[in-house]
Amino acid sequence: MEKTINSTKANKLRFDGIKPIDLSIDITEEIKKLKKEMNAVILAHYYQESEIQDLADFIGDSLQLSQQAAETKADVIVFAGVHFMAETAKILNPDKPVLLPDLNAGCSLAEGCPAPMLKKFREKYPDHILISYINCTAEVKALSDIICTSSNAVKIVQQIPEEQKIIFAPDRNLGRYVMKKSGRDMVLWQGACIVHETFSDKKINRLKFENPDALLIAHPECEEAVLNNADYIGSTSGLLNFVTESERTEFIVATEPGIIHQMQLRNPHKKFIPAPPESNCNCNECPYMKLNTLEKLYLCMRDRKPEIKLEEEILKKSLKPLERMLEMSR
Repeated sequence: MEKTINSTKANKLRFDGIKPIDLSIDITEEIKKLKKEMNAVILAHYYQESEIQDLADFIGDSLQLSQQAAETKADVIVFAGVHFMAETAKILNPDKPVLLPDLNAGCSLAEGCPAPMLKKFREKYPDHILISYINCTAEVKALSDIICTSSNAVKIVQQIPEEQKIIFAPDRNLGRYVMKKSGRDMVLWQGACIVHETFSDKKINRLKFENPDALLIAHPECEEAVLNNADYIGSTSGLLNFVTESERTEFIVATEPGIIHQMQLRNPHKKFIPAPPESNCNCNECPYMKLNTLEKLYLCMRDRKPEIKLEEEILKKSLKPLERMLEMSR
């Protein structure tokens, strides 16, 4: 949806095919009013724009957001994140409306692992169970035995009996990291995150040379060369907790830079340097996450759409592996 100004009505903000926004209103205040009227909860991922994070009832990584979605008493869930996250909330709350500001907010990992292809891949390994990273579609979740996140992947794999063989999908970098930490061999689906694969090991090393007191912290979706040089590897929430608890004051952050907003709020006296991508672009920002804007958040609440819809069979089949994840994460 391309944002354009209506030249005949300068006080309106128009999105294609959608009733325009009156620019005389305070969008932030209107969102707060709508949230109260709807008895809604706004869940936001750490990679969202800072203005959305500041409005959210809860900010977290995939595991934390799944836990919040499972426990919420709200009548409506507004998910400021990407499509697979909103689908997860719907699976855990099949009778509640789940709204997503932009249905095009997808995920390269989810798109790179179509359910029909994974189904054929799994048929080659009939004696393996399938553990799927939560960054996947509802259809892939329905094919899976257990779901995991970057926060709990090692913990979950360590609970699987050693004699049980495992397929891990869709992120190969996270899979390799889990294999290294758990000592388990796994068959990996060869998917990767377009953001975490862009970080330049060469440029990071230059940054470390220029900032000798800075620690390199990295998300396990990063390439192995980056992880090998990291001083700390962890999920998004793990990275946030690490910089908060650390006595060090300078950090090079190898993950989507949206998390730096929360790092800075919690640690205003510390310095955070976003890790550079390979090319001179803003490729270290997730293009999908950034599709959500404050205006789209307001519109989805005002109009009660876009709403996540899933088939009944997919809802039922995908719930079981999610419940297993939540049980194994306690």
